[in-house]
Amino acid sequence: MASSKSTLLRDYQLATRAIEFIEAHADEQPDLKRVAGTLGLSASAMNRLFSRWVGISPKRFLQSLTLNHSQCDLRAGLSNTSSALESGLSGSSRLHDLFLTFHGMSPGDFKREGKDLEIRYGQHTTPFGICLIGLTDKGICWLSFHDGSFKKDLHSLGTTWPGAVLIHDQSATQDIVKTIFPGKGQLPNKPLAVLVKGSAFQLQVWRALLGIPLGSTIAYGELAARIDRPNAVRALGTAVGQNAISFLIPCHRVVRAGGHFGQYRWGSKRKKTILTWESLAIDRDSRF
Repeated sequence: MASSKSTLLRDYQLATRAIEFIEAHADEQPDLKRVAGTLGLSASAMNRLFSRWVGISPKRFLQSLTLNHSQCDLRAGLSNTSSALESGLSGSSRLHDLFLTFHGMSPGDFKREGKDLEIRYGQHTTPFGICLIGLTDKGICWLSFHDGSFKKDLHSLGTTWPGAVLIHDQSATQDIVKTIFPGKGQLPNKPLAVLVKGSAFQLQVWRALLGIPLGSTIAYGELAARIDRPNAVRALGTAVGQNAISFLIPCHRVVRAGGHFGQYRWGSKRKKTILTWESLAIDRDSRF
């Protein structure tokens, strides 16, 4: 088990470096040997690692960047989600947002702040590093990534649900993590429920995040306009940053005007990696 976890973390770190190198040198069309050399790997080992992590080969990723820059190279972002829809990015049969059941409770509806609510939590290795996940009988209430900040994340979980009873239960959360991250670059393919607690405005923002198509990004100002709050960009940004269920509620798809990635609660580098991973999932599903 420990060996499996260390392998997955190593794959995440090396695949991220490989993606960054290929993106930076795409116009030079680097071959597999060159990419592998930057990581200290053989060409065959690089090919196996990359394919295992994202589900397609480094060569195919480079082809995607070359032939469809607007779809796969998300460094500049998309100006609006309509362009994603027009290009068919929402056509994936496994667009995981459709598998989410969103349960939202405002402070007024949840006056006891989660008192007597049981949250079973566990720490697991994922394609994007170690995650802390919190699970209730109504769904997932917490999903964060960290690089050694487990105690900090656990404290944040507790302050988000101050009245809840936290129970460490690794076995209870293991199956959920496997559903979220099936492996081999696959997206979630089973129904999932999430439970969130926030103000009416926060719930509105978090629901809006679910409407951003897989593989695309949206600017804060555009998202504010979409929920008819064009003058609330700053408040919207705060609400996006307070999302407690990463990846499933895709706050990583919101970027600054002009396509700059901006900040991310769990690290801007991880944000870029997740966006690239999602674009590769689209390529694989569309049989590029």
